[in-house]
Amino acid sequence: MYYDGISEQVAEASATFVVDGFDPHQHAAFRARPGLFRHERKRTMIRIIFPLLVGFATLLGASAHAQSGVRLADNAPDSYTVVRGDTLWDISGRFLQEPWRWPEVWRLNRDQIRNPHLIYPGQVILLDRSGPWLSVGRRVGGGTQSDRLQPKVYTEQLESAVPSIPLQVIEPFLNRPLVVDQPRLDGSATIIATETSRVLTGSGDTVFAKNVDPDTDVWHIYRPARPLEDPVTRETIAWEAAYLGTARVTERGEPTTLEIVSAVEEIGVGDLMMPSERPSVFSYAPHAPEQAVEGRVISIHRGVSETGRLHVVALSVGERDGLERGHVLSLFRNRGTAEYRGEGGKETYQLPEKRYGVVFVFRVFERVSYALVMESDGPVTIADAVRKP
Repeated sequence: MYYDGISEQVAEASATFVVDGFDPHQHAAFRARPGLFRHERKRTMIRIIFPLLVGFATLLGASAHAQSGVRLADNAPDSYTVVRGDTLWDISGRFLQEPWRWPEVWRLNRDQIRNPHLIYPGQVILLDRSGPWLSVGRRVGGGTQSDRLQPKVYTEQLESAVPSIPLQVIEPFLNRPLVVDQPRLDGSATIIATETSRVLTGSGDTVFAKNVDPDTDVWHIYRPARPLEDPVTRETIAWEAAYLGTARVTERGEPTTLEIVSAVEEIGVGDLMMPSERPSVFSYAPHAPEQAVEGRVISIHRGVSETGRLHVVALSVGERDGLERGHVLSLFRNRGTAEYRGEGGKETYQLPEKRYGVVFVFRVFERVSYALVMESDGPVTIADAVRKP
């Protein structure tokens, strides 16, 4: 391979690279020969020196990454073909013992981590064990040569991208109102009347509301259901919202006229509204927070006292604590205290916490976030701790 595009300056700089035991002036390639012009000698030098530089840099990069602590899963495959129904968490777990190390093996920078990582059914994930690194390719061609996996650029519908975690579990939580704080309660658009003064309304009915943003056409209707309290301080940090339905503006004014498009419960005067959020692709790479996080499980969906894998929990940490979509946190169980009566009397010991699972954060508010339990060795209960893994 020739490097004809390299400038004279690069050639001059490359000549200063020294390898023990190698004298370029004594090498046969560099002895003056009739018909060998100066630029040809430099080009020959580059052919020898440049691969050494590249190989040396690659060796250092792979070595440094191999020491970062990323551990491959038992029986990790050399390649895996993505199929419909996969999630980023599933794919990562096929290759890694800790799926939240995903950004490291894909070599994602900070900005890339915060954006959806789009992978599609049919793509082939390739494992380079020297890093380890992961990359995307696709099988091409036919016959013996077709078994090679090569990178390939192609387009897919955004909606077909593999989600981070099972969408059928979290979809009701992605765009509907879940949490409201006091400032939002104070400024919410509010239903002030129903058509023909009906007490309760449903799909197809007309309602009238105040404080409706003139730039928003579609609204979610909700009512504050119950307070979310910090289990340690007992402070109310937000209110959980009960989703009632969706309404669309039909006539602007004060009050504004809206038609109820859908309703999961009956809607009445005094119910509140907030702008509907557009559906988004949920394909965020699982990753650990950069900073320390200290929070608690404050609520379990459907109000039960304990839950397990692939169930939704609310946490007492949010945007102000540096949390974002895709963050993975470890679960810790409080084992309480134990009393021991010995010769010296009663002694009380605080038992160490037990790390027993991980959660994947998929929706974040100012002081509260929602997460899906991905791994659990035992039941998840309110007041269990969550921390950076």
